[in-house]
Amino acid sequence: MTNRALLLVDLQNDFCAGGALAVAEGDSTIDIANALIDWCQPRQIPVLASQDWHPAQHGSFASQDWHPAQHGSFASQHQAEPYSQGKLDGLPQTLWPDHCVQHTDGAALHPLLNQHAIDACIYKGENPLIDSYSAFFDNEHRQKTTLDTWLREHDVTELIVMGLATDYCVKFTVLDALELGYAVNVITDGCRGVNIHPQDSAHAFMEMASAGATLYTLADWEETQGQAVAR
Repeated sequence: MTNRALLLVDLQNDFCAGGALAVAEGDSTIDIANALIDWCQPRQIPVLASQDWHPAQHGSFASQDWHPAQHGSFASQHQAEPYSQGKLDGLPQTLWPDHCVQHTDGAALHPLLNQHAIDACIYKGENPLIDSYSAFFDNEHRQKTTLDTWLREHDVTELIVMGLATDYCVKFTVLDALELGYAVNVITDGCRGVNIHPQDSAHAFMEMASAGATLYTLADWEETQGQAVAR
């Protein structure tokens, strides 16, 4: 029998209503997360939460000093438009509103999330020179977070994944988990996307499924597991 863990991806204030990088309907994921926590606890399934944890001058922030490639002078500052495309340390980079700055309210987990049930928090995006969508690695796979080590130390082989945002941090976390050999179940109605382009989340779910993830709604998960999630 496989050993499971629930991984809640970036259920932070800045990705929910009123946050600096609010994802549409991001708050709706919290009830799903709490229902899954209720399902996990009597089964002694550990619960982990990843958090974007950026320094104030993170290079992915559009507020930083961006100089277009054709711009010859560095005497003036150029703030990029949020959600535009740039480069960070040689890699393509979506430029985001400042968000999830370390030790701010925006970086905190959502207040309605059952945080007492969380066994470990995994911090990512701490290096100002590279972004980290995945809860396992930075975007170039140069450095690992603590997640894979924690899972292996606790003999976890299968993940239940949900969170924010579908088309970025959830997708890259799932793809990395599969590459690392974990079985992955994605709870689709526990995810919401940024959707810079309208079909980004739909494409992300297809990419995850094609890579080997199994997709469920919460109702599907309840049915396949043979017992309803407590509410």
